[in-house]
Amino acid sequence: MANKQRKHYLFASDFDQTLTFNDTGYVLSELLGISTEEFERRIRGMAKLNLVQQGAELSYLLLHDPDFRTRVRKEHLYEVGKRIRLKENIKQVYDILNRRIDGFHFDFYVLSAAPVEVIKSALEGVVPDDHIFGTEFKYSASGEIESLVRATAGYGKVERLDQLQEELGVPADHVVYVGDGSSDIHVMLHVNRHDGFTIAVSESKKVTQIAKRTVLSENALATLVPILEEIAGWTRPKIRQLFESYGFLIQGWESVQTDWVTLRASGAVVEKAVAAEAN
Repeated sequence: MANKQRKHYLFASDFDQTLTFNDTGYVLSELLGISTEEFERRIRGMAKLNLVQQGAELSYLLLHDPDFRTRVRKEHLYEVGKRIRLKENIKQVYDILNRRIDGFHFDFYVLSAAPVEVIKSALEGVVPDDHIFGTEFKYSASGEIESLVRATAGYGKVERLDQLQEELGVPADHVVYVGDGSSDIHVMLHVNRHDGFTIAVSESKKVTQIAKRTVLSENALATLVPILEEIAGWTRPKIRQLFESYGFLIQGWESVQTDWVTLRASGAVVEKAVAAEAN
């Protein structure tokens, strides 16, 4: 009966640069002996040609670039996952969202354009496999990538989120999405449009101007702050107490509102960030 009285939410998070410090594409390139500069050159080339939607660049390389398609096997993607550097305390975030917020229950899912094998390998023992949705490929008997089954990028994230929402029976305004970059724009706009809650975890203007809150921290626990404040209605002392129960003291907690002001003078554009105290 107690569970039925808890408010049910869907918490969906991006993977690369949101739960991690490094990007899947860079780690895979390193594994293949391809330089960072060369990988970035190929990504920029696709961006200029608009060949793929944002976030799906690595999938395109795996399918069409000879250096990737002929050399990458499924086992390489699992190896990349083991090399990914995760942000601290993702397991604790999962635990808190699951059962530590009185009156609330959040189902934690990962939605990412990264290959699903990479994500499952990186988050093994942290997030259940059936709560992870990444880009899926069809493989040959030898493990070589044959075709794309489903890409969780751009509008693909929106479709997957809607599917989860329907399966879980979660109202549209009970959806929380966390992301860091341009590949999250479509899904963030979708969540906001239906009165959900969006959190940016980077300083990228592309998402900070869309997200309802922005949190910058190297610890995944920090992502919980706006959820506890604005959804659960917790006070700062109560939030500090929760973090302390996991062995963490909040040393710095600054809330600011950033206004991006573009000034044009003598034909040159000067961009400046102006921060004002929010509390």
